[in-house]
Amino acid sequence: EVQLVESGGGLVQPGGALRLSCATSGFTFSGFGMSWVRQAPGKGLEWVSTFYSHDGTTAYTDSVKGRFTISRDNAKNTLYLQMNSLKPEDTAVYYCNADSGYGMSWNEYWGQGTQVTVSS
Repeated sequence: EVQLVESGGGLVQPGGALRLSCATSGFTFSGFGMSWVRQAPGKGLEWVSTFYSHDGTTAYTDSVKGRFTISRDNAKNTLYLQMNSLKPEDTAVYYCNADSGYGMSWNEYWGQGTQVTVSS
């Protein structure tokens, strides 16, 4: 079965750092674009970052650029998000997303999320 399991969230003070992990199984990890998406309290889903599978490039939403770094270890089928200089507005549930991209079939998978709380 397909599994995406996020971990690494927690409570941190402003300016602190966390490293999120998304351990996956049940699909061909290297063939999927991997993303982090978050949902802040009272708000909708917000795309954070993507590590594309076709060319190995990355992208970030403006609010986290320069502070967050996405990476992936294909040998371990794991996606990471290094979060530095955290701000209270980063408080959210962070979800891991796998997307096969366009083709004859499309598959998209989600993890259960991990809570990140940035507060003094």
